[in-house]
Amino acid sequence: MLNHDSNNRNIVFLSTSLPRECGIATFTQDLLDQFTGLQGFNAPRVIAMNNNETYQYSDQVMREINQDKLSDYIEAADELNKSDAHLLVIQHEFGIYGGESGEYLLSLIERLELPYVAIFHTVLREPTAKQHLIISRIAKGSVKVVTMAQSTLHDLTSIYNIEDSKIACIHHGVPYVKTAPRAELKVQYGFGERKILSTFGFLSPGKGIEYAIQAMRGVVKQHPDALYIIWGKTHPVVKLETGEVYRQKLTDLVSEFGLSDNVLFVDKLLTQEEVIESLVMSDIYLTPYLGKDQAVSGTLAYGVGYGRVIVSTPYRYAEEMLAEGRGLLAKFRDSASLEDCILELLDDPAKVEAMEKQTQELGQTMMWNEVAKSYAAIFQEKISQASLADRSVI
Repeated sequence: MLNHDSNNRNIVFLSTSLPRECGIATFTQDLLDQFTGLQGFNAPRVIAMNNNETYQYSDQVMREINQDKLSDYIEAADELNKSDAHLLVIQHEFGIYGGESGEYLLSLIERLELPYVAIFHTVLREPTAKQHLIISRIAKGSVKVVTMAQSTLHDLTSIYNIEDSKIACIHHGVPYVKTAPRAELKVQYGFGERKILSTFGFLSPGKGIEYAIQAMRGVVKQHPDALYIIWGKTHPVVKLETGEVYRQKLTDLVSEFGLSDNVLFVDKLLTQEEVIESLVMSDIYLTPYLGKDQAVSGTLAYGVGYGRVIVSTPYRYAEEMLAEGRGLLAKFRDSASLEDCILELLDDPAKVEAMEKQTQELGQTMMWNEVAKSYAAIFQEKISQASLADRSVI
């Protein structure tokens, strides 16, 4: 049973959960925090998806599911059906559920008796037959599906045959953290008045950091004070599979190009405060990612949320978020193109200032306190509809 005020709604999230090092776990915690103390809702609970690690969860986790143990999904559905939960919120990413392409999740939703909302973190344009089946089945059983990019709306309707009325587009949330101004943070971190370029997040080969490092060769010839900071540790899955091969490749490039004074690695899991401070002190934020179809990027969302000037490759989410003069798009796998974009900005402070203002306008709508209002409205509406349906049956 969930502890609750009977007048309030009980929400349960199915997701990875902190302290597991996972972007979806952070996303869920940020959203959950907004609902704690929100009028009309009791403190939400979590059913935590586990890999083969052991985690010390907080008491907000009501139970765990071993992603590779099918019986856990069935038991979780039974527990939810017997609980006082009004709504399940499923964070969907293929890799956090067991079976082929995460198909074990279907066993849970087919047994589930309460309504659920699905938040799709990945929307593939060319899914396998299994991936297509999973997304379609999840959507069909849901009372609402949520995507975080306008560019995916057409895909959800045309590829997965989800009706328009069932889909909501809600921005990826960004946490609000009060920080010192840019100049003060630079001094605080020991960077003085240098021009800071940055990238943050788990390090993996798909991030394309090598192209940004190559671009720095030309950048420093004209701006020797430029410093590119790569914040974050290697992705846990990448580290498990290949160790630090990618990071070593990058550090070798820095040595080869003689950029040790202009490229800095901060190899640690950043706190939320450190993430935001790294952004606020940045003059340019970089996402030179390689995946053309990436529909959502939490790191890019953070950059927009804090009004940074962004240089990115033109993956789907970047094209959408950096439209209308909110950033510059460089070619994929092209260090010269990245260099041109960076120099265009460093050589024109007025352009940077104008871009920051435009980006900040959108960014203000992406703070979690604003984003959570959209989720709360959907949750209340769907719980009320389910309640009315139950009464009509009686």
